[in-house]
Amino acid sequence: MTENYDNLNDLQIDVLKEIGNIGAGNAATTLSMMLSKKVDMSVPQVRIIDIQEIANILGGPENQVVGILFTLSKDIEGMMMFILKQEFAHLVVNQLMGRDLESFNDFEEMDLSALKEIGNIMAASYVNAISSLTNFGIGISVPGIAIDMAGAILSVPAIQFGKIGDKVLFIEEEFIGGDGENVNSYLILIPEIDSLHKILKILGVEL
Repeated sequence: MTENYDNLNDLQIDVLKEIGNIGAGNAATTLSMMLSKKVDMSVPQVRIIDIQEIANILGGPENQVVGILFTLSKDIEGMMMFILKQEFAHLVVNQLMGRDLESFNDFEEMDLSALKEIGNIMAASYVNAISSLTNFGIGISVPGIAIDMAGAILSVPAIQFGKIGDKVLFIEEEFIGGDGENVNSYLILIPEIDSLHKILKILGVEL
């Protein structure tokens, strides 16, 4: 039996990547609707990656980012975390709130609420992708949000789910706005061990 992400074979990884691809497509459509503007998406990068490598992708462990954390419940248990760099956060907040923010220091409570709502909608895009492929019922918690250095943000999933290995499912998306402005979002998806087995088994790739 597969014990963690470290032990997945190529076929199992391909199945998880396909879930990531479907979820990313859903997210682009949803983001376009929320922002009331055309949003395209390049082919997402879906990787099984050591969680310690993610900080470098985010610009280094001291780079400030937004982390939006969800726990998953019902048929699938685990967590997911959206990580947004400053430029993505500013784009969506400025568009939704009619503001012109340039720094995280300018964020107010209503701006964080807007980011939570974006996180909620994008998380649902991925949960719906899993549900549509598996017919599992999946609950999503109220999101927790923090603005902090990437190293600190990543310590939460690293500590909480270190028991299933050092690797996680990491999805990097590049959104391309109609005005030519490109921004990236990042998703860490970590089902619990039993839930990972359930997903792989129902999709026919459990060992």
